Amino acid sequence: MSRPLRLLYPGAIYHVTFRGIERRTIFRDDQDRTRMLKAMEEMAGRHKVRVYLVCLMTNHVHLLLETPRSNLPAFMGQMLTAYTVYFNQRHRRVGHLTQGRYKAQVVSGDEYLLKLSRYIHLNPVHTKEDKSLPPADRAKRLRAYRWSTYRGYAGRDRAWRWIEYGPVRTMIGHGTGSAADYRRYVEAGLAEGDEEFQRIYRGASLAVGSEAFRQDVERRHTKLGLNRPKREDVSFRRTLDRRNPEAVLDAVCRVFGVSRDALRRRQRGAASRAAACWYLQTEGGLTQREVASWMGLGSGAAVGYQIKRWRAMSGKGPFAAVAAKLQKVWDHS
Repeated sequence: MSRPLRLLYPGAIYHVTFRGIERRTIFRDDQDRTRMLKAMEEMAGRHKVRVYLVCLMTNHVHLLLETPRSNLPAFMGQMLTAYTVYFNQRHRRVGHLTQGRYKAQVVSGDEYLLKLSRYIHLNPVHTKEDKSLPPADRAKRLRAYRWSTYRGYAGRDRAWRWIEYGPVRTMIGHGTGSAADYRRYVEAGLAEGDEEFQRIYRGASLAVGSEAFRQDVERRHTKLGLNRPKREDVSFRRTLDRRNPEAVLDAVCRVFGVSRDALRRRQRGAASRAAACWYLQTEGGLTQREVASWMGLGSGAAVGYQIKRWRAMSGKGPFAAVAAKLQKVWDHS
């Protein structure tokens, strides 16, 4: 049986979940959890994904995110691969870590988005053990849970720099929602569950939203299945903001003051070469294998090495200024 099509379009908001194979543990300690968050942060920056919420449980993960570039498979694939390689090496295991494909529900950007955020943030106190506790005790446990974005939303901890807090929080109080407002909204759900939302969520396979929204997503899904049966991942419409690789390379050459030939020439420690690899991927939307072809490198692994170099260099000294100049190019083009 072929896999169902993935619904992709620029600006789509998704509730993504994935769990350990056979519901096994995917985080054995805090080092594992920290590494997963690091992988999320890195890939969100690379693919320009806007991450709104995160909740790490012992054997599964919830994410609420938006993909301006219609590139959910690239983001999720690289993030899960990076973490699986780390986990298997550290814990001396082999094989798949997660169970099948991740689940991605399209979410309407209205009241359902806010209700879903509460559902996700309450996950740490939805265990059988916690459900037997009084609401006050569950609230205390929720506020102490470190491995979700709730503490940052509720003003209990420093905000994670790579999380977009504003869009969800401003849905409370007619656009003026504060950390205290959001905390009251979420923790009210400990005492009074939203049965209507729970019913909609349990019955949602493709989308979370109003009946009209869900029907529209299902209609588009069916249409894509009929028209493009051989593709696993299909966009509703073309992504418009990926840059032409030629334009990316021209900008890098101009800012570094080098020729295109010099950019492709193998030269030990060449920052321009490392930067070109990084921007071909992040701005051009190319895979590492495609970047290797453009840059005359032998493999995607070689590109990965160059990208790692530029990430380390671009935050320090004169290269930080170069990175800022290039960012201005992208912002004004």
